[in-house]
Amino acid sequence: MLAVKDLTCMRGDRPLFSGATFAIAAGQAIYVTGANGAGKTSLLRLMCGLASPEHGEILWGGESIGKLREEFSRHLIYLGHAAALKDELTACENLVIGATLSGHSVSRQQALAALQWMGLGGREDLPARVLSQGQRRRVNLARLVLPAPPQLWVLDEPFNALDIKAVEQLRQIMVGHVEAGGMIVYTTHNEVAFPASRLRQVVVESGRASLC
Repeated sequence: MLAVKDLTCMRGDRPLFSGATFAIAAGQAIYVTGANGAGKTSLLRLMCGLASPEHGEILWGGESIGKLREEFSRHLIYLGHAAALKDELTACENLVIGATLSGHSVSRQQALAALQWMGLGGREDLPARVLSQGQRRRVNLARLVLPAPPQLWVLDEPFNALDIKAVEQLRQIMVGHVEAGGMIVYTTHNEVAFPASRLRQVVVESGRASLC
């Protein structure tokens, strides 16, 4: 279980939100909503340990993620709203290196299979700089279909720059992960049809983040 307890996030000298308290267990997804600038991305980054809260804590299995660090990162995939690729590296190299840096060992063959599954067959060895925005996004998303994916996915606007077919493909991947016992925390402007019993919503607004 990932638990958020009484979390306060500051931007400069003003609080983005405070009192955020909720938890996500295996087989669940949390949809984080709120206006632009309300603090959705900040909340996701805090949950990944990429930033420190002003107050409160995030626990994984009952222990602070600040203490677990590398152990926690092995259970996590974080994909930000920008496709963070190295332009001089190929799609395959970006996927292998990105996964390795996160503590997940990936072979070239596994990376090639994931890229092909994501519709990038024939583009695996092209430098990232020549790929379209949608193709760059798919390179990042290919991490989700590698063998033995981490349990916790934190996805910030994962549907950006995707066409209708790719949006549905990603929705199916996300639903399948949750139904297999995974956990997802995500933001999006797109509708994602999750089974109602598996989906919860956190609203970030008016200086607070609350579970609905």
